[in-house]
Amino acid sequence: MIYAFVQLTITDQDSFAAYAEQAGAALAKYGAKPEAMSASPTRLEGDAPAPGRAVLLSFPDRQAAMGWINDPELEAIHSLRRASGPCEITLIG
Repeated sequence: MIYAFVQLTITDQDSFAAYAEQAGAALAKYGAKPEAMSASPTRLEGDAPAPGRAVLLSFPDRQAAMGWINDPELEAIHSLRRASGPCEITLIG
């Protein structure tokens, strides 16, 4: 099991709504699932502002995570997420 930590600050609600409708199927294609999420995360340490949303995704392995982020068939879905606002995704493990 490997995890991806997603930090997103939504500035375009329409793009995020369109992304949210399709994200589950895109994740399922690679055996991923959300383990935890918050629409109001709290930063415990550091000076950077907390993101608007935080999500912890699990993937079966690194290959699945890399397949999800690099899948050309999912590019339109990833583009919707990116258009939603600033986003950072960090692979853990």
